[in-house]
Amino acid sequence: MLDQYDVAATLPAGDIERAKRWYEEKLGLAPEEERPDGILYRFAASRLLLYPSEFAGTAKNTAAGWEVDDLDKVMEEMRGLGVTFEEYDMPGMKTKNWIAEIGGIRGSWFKDSEGNILSIAERT
Repeated sequence: MLDQYDVAATLPAGDIERAKRWYEEKLGLAPEEERPDGILYRFAASRLLLYPSEFAGTAKNTAAGWEVDDLDKVMEEMRGLGVTFEEYDMPGMKTKNWIAEIGGIRGSWFKDSEGNILSIAERT
């Protein structure tokens, strides 16, 4: 049933203007629409909504992720813009130089200005 519809990620922002600047400066995103319930970003076939919330950054899981075609290149570009990647060491997943390899996927995680955990990954 729901497989015939697009899905959009929604991320909380404790300070919506700070988050808007971070997404513009660090990820190069421009809002498609600013509306009363938040700021909408559109990608090829998906969307991301930043919305004001006092609970921003409290989730300990990946909130949104992008599949990229060259993980190392994208990471280098993002580091050049000031994005800091996370190191993890937990059962089933350990990063080395900010990258984990899991079942044919290479991935890396970072936090936005609000503390939301985001990821980029490539299929190998």
